[in-house]
Parts: sequence; structure tokens; C-alpha cells
Amino acid sequence: MSLTRSLSIFSFLVLGLILLDFNYSLNKTFTTYIKLSAYLLMIIYIIQGAFLFISEKKRFFYSFEIIIKVTILGAILITYSQPYLAAGLIIIEEALRTLRAFLQNASVTRLLDRLRTHPALLLASSFALIIATGTILLSLPIATTEGRINFLDALFTATSATCVTGLAVQDTGTFFTHFGQGVILALIQIGGLGIMTLSTSLALIIGKRLSIRERLFMQNVIEENDSQEFARIIRNIFRMTFIAEGIGALILTARWYFEFKDLAKAFYYGVFHSVSAFCNAGFALFSNSLENYQSDPIINLTITSLIICGGIGFAVIYGLYTHFRAPPPRHMNLHLKMTLTVTAFLLFGGMLFCFLVEYSGSLIEKSFMEKIWISWFQSVTLRTAGFNTLPIGQLSNATLFLFMVLMFIGGSPGSTAGGIKTTTVGVLFSTLRSMLSGREDVESFGRSIPWDIVRKSISITFVTGGVVTLGVILMSLFESFTLREMLFETVSATGTVGLSLDITAKLTSIGKTVITALMYVGRIGPLTIAFLIGTEGSNKGYYFPTGKIIVG
Repeated sequence: MSLTRSLSIFSFLVLGLILLDFNYSLNKTFTTYIKLSAYLLMIIYIIQGAFLFISEKKRFFYSFEIIIKVTILGAILITYSQPYLAAGLIIIEEALRTLRAFLQNASVTRLLDRLRTHPALLLASSFALIIATGTILLSLPIATTEGRINFLDALFTATSATCVTGLAVQDTGTFFTHFGQGVILALIQIGGLGIMTLSTSLALIIGKRLSIRERLFMQNVIEENDSQEFARIIRNIFRMTFIAEGIGALILTARWYFEFKDLAKAFYYGVFHSVSAFCNAGFALFSNSLENYQSDPIINLTITSLIICGGIGFAVIYGLYTHFRAPPPRHMNLHLKMTLTVTAFLLFGGMLFCFLVEYSGSLIEKSFMEKIWISWFQSVTLRTAGFNTLPIGQLSNATLFLFMVLMFIGGSPGSTAGGIKTTTVGVLFSTLRSMLSGREDVESFGRSIPWDIVRKSISITFVTGGVVTLGVILMSLFESFTLREMLFETVSATGTVGLSLDITAKLTSIGKTVITALMYVGRIGPLTIAFLIGTEGSNKGYYFPTGKIIVG
């Protein structure tokens, strides 16, 4: 066995020992042995560097590896009194070296090539990999304040964060440590941007050429049909995201600084809730979400603005940016018009409905302005954000039913939100209007909508409706809650919303498994699932005789 291979194996062994010492209260003797193993790792690393210098000679000085070796050796000299830190640097290098060797393996290369030719499979497997990684990290004792979390709860939380849902079986602010909350925040950010969007953005930034199939699929993922604008939009996704989250974090930090009188805590809360709001995740560090800020204009306006920006879609934000920069006369494309129209109708329509129906109900003891703020916030959060400023269980059945409809619709295409999307509803409405008017073509805003878009909208609605129906049936078989509670929970999970009638933590293991699956399916999309389990169609070259069916 070579010295390099021995170093890799020993580094991972030391990593396991350090994690044991980090997560459990070990006796002093065992801790001493772990520190000695870290020092031994440093010695082996120095010896390996010397052997490379002797064997490679001049070539060693012209390799990129010398920069890494010299940097880590210098760090070891500086941090020799902190063996865990020095060993950690070596472990990171060995982990990256092992990962590179793994990716260069012939079998792995063939698998990656196969995934590249099946982007939908890559999307699904990428989310699954991130969820698995998050589950492992949340399972560590360091992630929780009360010892180890059980595997199913860790899986549920990781899925909810990655799929930016917000349903939680444990209180995020009290049950998880800063490490655990950091893991959740990272999963939210990755899930919000989307694995495929993230990887494609990086690929475009470094100049990697995409295949035609990958480009077409990614255009479908972010719902951008103009291929000339696609590369420009994908490059600006990160910029738009971090600018919006940064502005929101600064405003929230300033607001909470006056309450906490602690800049570090205010900044931490500001960043966490800004990212959670923009990614439409709905995770909060307060046990009652944002109920303490029902009439706070700064919190309400900032959070709702972030939710709308995150849920309206990257293509729409960029389209508005280019629209107002363009010289007059300016013209909006059909996607922008439909998205903005349907979104505005849902936001203000939901607000008005909640205000009128709950005026003498759950809002009866609130002032007029509090009723306005609460109604507005709850309407906005149905873009699949999941925050709430009023206990959802206090709402009437009529309001809850409307909430389920709005959660089912969700946000806009190419956004951090879930649901069947606002444009899907717009196309369905335009189709119904054209049929009732006796028109052969589907029209909207003076433009004809292609029939393949109409078929796609119908398919999305039926597939998502089927997923919700199946989820409710499974929940009804294994849970003892009311049908209203189970239907609300199922729609919330499938739409990746995160609102609940306080039954999430009370679910059985089977119920948690069902909701976990629904969050995953709701995030990667019912049509992607259909693509994965189906086969590629082909032109048969013939058609069956036309038959007539009486409907209606």
C-alpha cells in the first residue's frame, strides 16, 4: 500500500475519531489518544510531502500540488498547538483528492455521462443526494440541543429544507443548535436556487458548453423560451438572489437590533429569515413563526417583498429589469403579462377574501390595520412561503379551503416556489374562456397560446391533483386526524408551502414518510417524475381511426 493511500485511509480514521470527541463526552484518556492520532497524521503528511519532493524533484516545483502542500504545511506550523484544526486541513485535502479520484473512475464517468443525457434524472438524483447529505449532518449530536435526532425526523427536516417547504417536526429555533440551523439554512439556499440551476450557472460561468438537450431542458426548468437570453439570465440568477437576500437581511438586522440589543444575534436572525423568505421556505427561528409581528410594518413589508420576489420567478425579475431599461416604446411579452396578472389577482384576491371572511371571525379582536396586515401577509405567504402571523387553526373552513386552492396554485415558473404555477392557471383559464367563446385557438392578451403549452398545463394540473389525492388516501389509511387536517397538510406538502394545522409533529412514522415523499415530488415536479418512470415516446408513423366519445 502506497504512502499516499495510507495517508488517505488514516485521515478518514482520524476524522471519525475527531467527530466522536466533538459530539460525545469522552474521558480524558481517550481524548488524549485522539489528539495523538491527529499529531501522527501531521507527521505522516510531512513525510509524504518529503517523499513527493524527492521523487518528483523539479517537476514538483512546477505542479499545482506544491501550492497546496506549502500552504497546508505553513498552516500546520502555525496551528501545531491545535491538532484538530491542523488535522482538519489535511483531511479536507485528502477528501478532495479522494473525490477527484472517484470522479475519474471509469464506472463513475459512465454513470455521469448517462445522467448528462437524462437531465430529469440528474435533477431528481441531485436533490436526493443533497437531502441524504443534510440528513446525515442533522443526525449528528452537534446539530441538536437535546442529543441525537431520530433518522426519520432528520430526513423529514432535510427534505423540508431542501424542497423549501417549511413543515417541521421539531422547533427550528430551540431544538437545533447553530450548527443544525446552519445546515438547514444551507439546504434552503441550495434547494431554492435548484441543483440544476446551480450546476448550470457554474458551468456557464467557467465557459463549459452545454449540449442541445441540456440547454433545452434547462430552459424548461427556468421556463425561459428565448434561447438567446437563456445564458444571460442563468448568469444573473446568483446576482439577483444574493442582492435581494442581502437587502432583506440588512433591513431585518436593523429592525431586530432595536429589539435584541445584540448585533450578532440580530444579524443572524436577519440572514436566516431573509434567505428563508426569498427561497419561500418558511422556516423561522421563532416557535410561533412570525405571530409576534402581526402589525409590524417593517417585518411584514420586508418578508412579503422577499416572498414575492422569490416566488415570481427569475425570468420575470430579469424581464422586468430589461423592460424598464429598454427605450420606449416598451412591450411586455406574454409570459410577463400573464405571470404578473395572475399573481396580482391571487395576492389581492386572497387578501380581500381573508379580510372579509375573517373580519368578524379570527380577526374580530384585531384593529383595522392589524386586520389589513394579517390578511395581506397570509395571502402572500400562500405563494408557498409557509410563514404565518396568525394561528392557521383559528381560520374558518371557507378560508382554509381557499388557502388550499392558493397553495395548490403556488408561485410562478422558474422561481423558488412550488405548486402547479400561476401561468398554468392562466393558460387553463384562457383555454376555458376560448372554449366558452367558441374560438378554436386559445388566446390571451392578444396572443395565441400553442396547444403543446395547453396540454402541458392540463397534464401538470392532473398529475399534481393525482399526487394530492393519493397522499390524502394514504394519510387517511394510517392517520387519525380529520379529513380537513390531512387534506390541508397534503396540499401544503405537495405545494411545498409549509403551513399546517399543527399536526406535523403528531404524525406517525408512516405519516411522516408520506409527507416527506410528497415534499420531494412537489419540489422536483410531477412531470419530472412522470418522465423518470415513463419511456421516451417515438413517432409510430401511423394513426388509429378517429372515434367519438360523448362527454358532459
